[in-house]
Amino acid sequence: MTAILSREDDGFTALCPELDIASQGATIEEARANLVEALTLFFETASSSEIARRLHSEVFVTQVEVPRWVNREFFQAPKPARSSKDTDLPPFASAAVTESCS
Repeated sequence: MTAILSREDDGFTALCPELDIASQGATIEEARANLVEALTLFFETASSSEIARRLHSEVFVTQVEVPRWVNREFFQAPKPARSSKDTDLPPFASAAVTESCS
C-alpha cells in the first residue's frame, strides 16, 4: 500500500490512495501508525465486495511543476496596493516587472 504524508496545520495527514483511507497524527510517525491502524480495521471489517469496489490497483504518484506566476497571491503574502500607474496591468504583471522571480 502507498502512504502519502503531508503537513497540515500543526500535525500531519496520511493518505492511502489505493483505498482512499486517511488518518492523522501530531508527528509523521504517529500519522503513519494511525493510517496502518485504519487500514487494518478496514480490512478486518470490510466485505470482499467493498474492498474490491474501493481498491485502485494502479496508483501513480509524481510531482508536477506549476509556473509561479499562475497565482502569485496564493504563493506569497499579500502585497500593498498597487499605484495608479499599474491599473492597466494584470495583477501578476506589475510584480513580474518590479521583482525577480526566485
